[in-house]
Amino acid sequence: MTPPENAEQTSTTTSASRVLQLQGISKSFADNEVLKDISLNVDRGQVLCLIGPSGCGKSTLLRCINWLETPDSGRVILNGQRFGVHKSGAKMRDGDLARMRSRVAMVFQHFALWPHLSVIDNIIASPLHVQHRDRQEVREEAIALLEKVGLTDKAEMFPSSLSGGQKQRVGIARALAMKPELLLFDEPTSALDPMLVGEVLGVIRDLADEGATMVIVTHEMEFARQVASQVIFMSDGHIAEAGPPEEFFAAPKSDKAKQFLARFHQHLEARSAPAVER
Repeated sequence: MTPPENAEQTSTTTSASRVLQLQGISKSFADNEVLKDISLNVDRGQVLCLIGPSGCGKSTLLRCINWLETPDSGRVILNGQRFGVHKSGAKMRDGDLARMRSRVAMVFQHFALWPHLSVIDNIIASPLHVQHRDRQEVREEAIALLEKVGLTDKAEMFPSSLSGGQKQRVGIARALAMKPELLLFDEPTSALDPMLVGEVLGVIRDLADEGATMVIVTHEMEFARQVASQVIFMSDGHIAEAGPPEEFFAAPKSDKAKQFLARFHQHLEARSAPAVER
C-alpha cells in the first residue's frame, strides 16, 4: 500500500496502476462515529485484507467504497474517477451510480442470492440488465465461471438446494460475471460451517494467484497471512496499523494489534486443545 495522495490533487495525477484511492473517508450513524478519516490506496493486482475486532468499521468501510453507504466526507476514486460525485460536486443520480457500482463487485457475508432464480440466472442477471450485454455471450461466460468455482452441475438448481459454501461460490461467480475492476469481500466465510470454509477460501486464493484486485474483510488470520499483499488493522474506526503480512503477523507494532493477535492465538489454541474425558 503506497501512501495516500494529497486530497487536493486531481484524479488525473493518479498512477496508471492505482485502482482505488480512499481519501479522508469518515462516516457516522447518529452520534456513533464509525469511520474516522480513513485514507488508503490499492494498486492493480493487490489483495488488501482488512482485519480487526468486531465493530471497528471494517464492513462499513467496504460499503463506503461502492457507496452502499454514503461517506459523510472524503473521496472514493476508482481508476481515476470520483465515485458517487460528479466533477461539478453534485451527487450522481441513481443510474450513474449504478454504472459506477457495476465496476466494483461485492461478495456478501450472507450470499444475497435471489431465491427465485436458478444458479445460472443469478449469475447472468446483472450483466444482462445492468450492462445490457448479449444473452448468449453472458450465458456462455456464466457456464465457464461455474466451472471455475467447481459448480458446473448446479447451473439449473435453485439457491435453496445448495450448501452455504456452494451459495458463496455462486456469489463469487456472480461477482466475476460483471468483469469488475475491483472485488470486495465482506467476511465471505463467517456464515459458513467450518467444514465449508476451505472451499470458498480456495476460490479466493485462485483469484489472488490470477492477479485480481481485491479488498477483503476477514477474520481468517491464516488466510490473510497467506494471500494479502497488505494487511490493514482497524481499531475504533481508524487504521491502527498497516503493512505486509509477513511483518504484521510476525511483529505487530501497535499495542492494539498485539492484543488482537494474542486473543486470536488463544482462540486457536482453545479450538485445537484435546477434549477432556469425563
